[in-house]
Amino acid sequence: MTLNAMAELEAGKGERFDMAELCSEVKFSRYDSADYLKTEDDIAAYMEAVMEEGGDDPAYIATALGVVARARMLTQLANDAGMSRRELIGALTADPPASAATAAKIARALGMNLNISSPLAPSASASRR
Repeated sequence: MTLNAMAELEAGKGERFDMAELCSEVKFSRYDSADYLKTEDDIAAYMEAVMEEGGDDPAYIATALGVVARARMLTQLANDAGMSRRELIGALTADPPASAATAAKIARALGMNLNISSPLAPSASASRR
């Protein structure tokens, strides 16, 4: 349906249409965040956002590590982590999520560190005011 046809319909002119038929014609492509992680800077920014959004949720972190792993080659990552490909996939999709030690091992293989820190304390200059 064109924008013109929709405008005519809203104005009380034009033909009615079947929404189910319209929706059956719409095609959606698969979305995968891994498709957008092209550089190390992209991956670093992605993981930084993950840690801000869900840093205390191990399942969220494991899922994000899985996205990064898909952006890279899974087999190579498994070798770098000292795991089999099957173990790596299991760790990234586990319910309950992988242990912190396993997540840290995968992060190291990705060239990253998992850091847990307290929120930033007010700066010394702000406290002197």
